[in-house]
Amino acid sequence: ALYRELNPDDAPLPTASVRSIWTAIATQQGRTVLVADLDGALAGTADCTVLPNLTRGGRSILVVENVVVADVYRRRGVGRQLMEAAAQLAGSTGCYKIQLLAADGHEAHTFYRACGFQPLAQGFRRYLNHDQLTAQPGEPTRSEH
Repeated sequence: ALYRELNPDDAPLPTASVRSIWTAIATQQGRTVLVADLDGALAGTADCTVLPNLTRGGRSILVVENVVVADVYRRRGVGRQLMEAAAQLAGSTGCYKIQLLAADGHEAHTFYRACGFQPLAQGFRRYLNHDQLTAQPGEPTRSEH
């Protein structure tokens, strides 16, 4: 339900897929999913991955994804506490920076600035079409039929 608040257009995943994905996340080295719990309720989350790095003296980078706070818990400091926990994780694992991409929107940008993040780089994304990923080289994709 919490991730549906982040991406309301996503179709729900089958339970078996969710379990398989959570197992993969739990066993991935350097991966930490931060969870905010308020009186037993899931209030928010942030997915953090420490990436080993060959620059900056070999110091790692912490990448933060899928930050979401449940609508009923917004403006209570939950998001700020998640970002502070991410900063502590970065420090404890020897990272030299925390990096994230923020969705378009004034509210998200204002929030990240308030948490000490600065818009210092331009982000790029390339979304991949699943049909293109599953086609064999030289084989037309479904969209080319």
